Amino acid sequence: MTDRVPDHLDLPELTLRGLILGALITLVFTASNVYLGLKVGLTFASSIPAAVISMAVLRYFKGSNILENNMVQTQASAAGTLSSIIFILPGLLMIGYWAGFPFWQTAMICAIGGILGVLYTIPLRRVMVVQSELPYPEGVAAAEILRVGSSDEGDDKHAAQSRGEPGLRDILGGGLVAAAFSLCSSGFKVLGESISLWLGAGQAAFRFSTGFSFALVGAGYLMGITAGIAILIGVLICWGVAVPLLTFNATPAEGQGLSELATQLWSSQVRFLGAGTIGIAALWTLATLFKPMAQGVWASLRAVRGKGETSTARTERDMPPKAILLLAGLLLLALLGVFASFLHEAAPALSGFGFWGFVAGCVFFAFFFGFLIAAACGYMAGLVGSSSSPISGIGIIAVILVSLLILGMGSLESGLLQLAEGKVAIALALFTTSVVLAIAAISNDNLQDLKTGYLVGATPWRQQVALIVGCLVGALVIPPVLDLLYNAYGFPGVLPRDGMDPQQALAAPQATLLTAIASGIFKDALNWNMILIGVVLGIALILVDLALRRTSTASLPVLAVGLGIYLPPTIGMTLVIGAALGWIIDRRLQQRAATAGQELDSYAEVPRRRGVLLASGLIVGESLMGILLAGLIGTSGKDAPLALVGPGFSDTAEWLGLIVFALVCVAFCRHVLGPQRGAEFIRE
Repeated sequence: MTDRVPDHLDLPELTLRGLILGALITLVFTASNVYLGLKVGLTFASSIPAAVISMAVLRYFKGSNILENNMVQTQASAAGTLSSIIFILPGLLMIGYWAGFPFWQTAMICAIGGILGVLYTIPLRRVMVVQSELPYPEGVAAAEILRVGSSDEGDDKHAAQSRGEPGLRDILGGGLVAAAFSLCSSGFKVLGESISLWLGAGQAAFRFSTGFSFALVGAGYLMGITAGIAILIGVLICWGVAVPLLTFNATPAEGQGLSELATQLWSSQVRFLGAGTIGIAALWTLATLFKPMAQGVWASLRAVRGKGETSTARTERDMPPKAILLLAGLLLLALLGVFASFLHEAAPALSGFGFWGFVAGCVFFAFFFGFLIAAACGYMAGLVGSSSSPISGIGIIAVILVSLLILGMGSLESGLLQLAEGKVAIALALFTTSVVLAIAAISNDNLQDLKTGYLVGATPWRQQVALIVGCLVGALVIPPVLDLLYNAYGFPGVLPRDGMDPQQALAAPQATLLTAIASGIFKDALNWNMILIGVVLGIALILVDLALRRTSTASLPVLAVGLGIYLPPTIGMTLVIGAALGWIIDRRLQQRAATAGQELDSYAEVPRRRGVLLASGLIVGESLMGILLAGLIGTSGKDAPLALVGPGFSDTAEWLGLIVFALVCVAFCRHVLGPQRGAEFIRE
């Protein structure tokens, strides 16, 4: 394994071939993450699979090195983060403000918010990356992948395959399996996409269900068993307690079945229980991190003013402060222009102080609140990783604050009260929140990438430029993919064509939640009772988590419990299955390591890496097939242009889907574990 590249070596890093490869990976992973995020409200971290792809491709080019591979993964990592903008933008269609996704407005918001997230975290690098003891789990993992890959660059190109080491083949294999299953289920309709069992105890309704999405299996595998158990608890609270209690005390409408009543109550009431839990969990996370985050920001500002240590070494050079300030100023002006265009389309009669007051108020809120959020998210990424940071909770906080700000500004001008009470105000709140979310997401990612670069000896300013390029590429990809998926599937409550099946609509859970919160604030119709019950439940779960952490090594991620309540059970339970597969594999590896008399970490290194790559492949494969099917649906105007069977086959398809799904899960475990060798046969 190679050491950190020393300062005196100036290897090629930001190369043209690397930028092109990074752009291609960014395009694919951004599209995949947009689909996955709209379907289940989760995105996957793309740094590690991007690093593996980069090493697999660039090793065939002369002069490739670990720093060039690091730049490719830095650029491509924007795919897993900037796509978080989809957690809010579909809400503009749900309220009827947009009829589609305007390309330039959507792209500009993504690009401006993403680049600001990069710039805001540059001053934090020295304190939060170099001098800090924060673990940065994903950044460290990516560095290890790069080191292992670079140590094998001189080997014969078939050597790694002959040793059975994981690589690009695992990503491609997982992608093909997931794409084939998705084609048979969502395209040909010969396999079911989920299965549900309803049980009634009097008037109380209980639901047991799971989906057959291998993208969710991969996401659950990467998520881990701790978060999986938390989501399972949320599902049980929702469908084992809350929904049965509500259905027991409710009276169904004429002709309404028990399952329809239960689904309606979950959608209109129980989901807000999950929203309250998610919100208080996010606030608690921010509160626990406030003191160390504030200390880190203060120390960073001292360094910027010249009161801290400075260095001219290659591995310590960030983008120049003057360039950062100039770029930030240009982005502020661009943001003013985008907001002015956005508001003018719906309120052309507004002028003078009223119009520019709203524009300036929202822009400066996003600009300066975004800086505070960037610091908080950067610290959280270092502590718990980018994937575990409560971006959804930050969105809840931001949309509440900006909604109250717009209400306050509207009350100053009697002529603007209609704006503050109508959908224009809701749209303005959502649009402002989208900038904050883009800043927060990229802030998570930038410091994680800078940690990877620090460990391998990269040049910081080159990494920062690479991530800006990734933001620009992602910003150009996101709008057309959003339009494509909307026209093919639609979102809850808004379908682009008559006769479309609302059950096929992409859930867009965060966008639905944040839109409901903003609409409820402006229309004074928010379901505060269920939200407050969710807050109380969240506080109780936080206390349980604290007790577990003090008395054992276990924990209870409260945000994941809230997601289990909020997400449909066909999503939540599939995530749990993926997490359970990871746990089963890890237990099996422990048994094998003990039998072989080896340390677990060294014995399980290769299988674990294979599992990560295979899970990433499952996500990418199903996501890309979903996008291809969306293109067919959009161009044909039919909901199921490839269907080989009619609606009467659905019951049979469900059971066929369950059988194939179970067989592939078993094959996943066997492939990750790999063949046994030597002393491992003794016990078997």
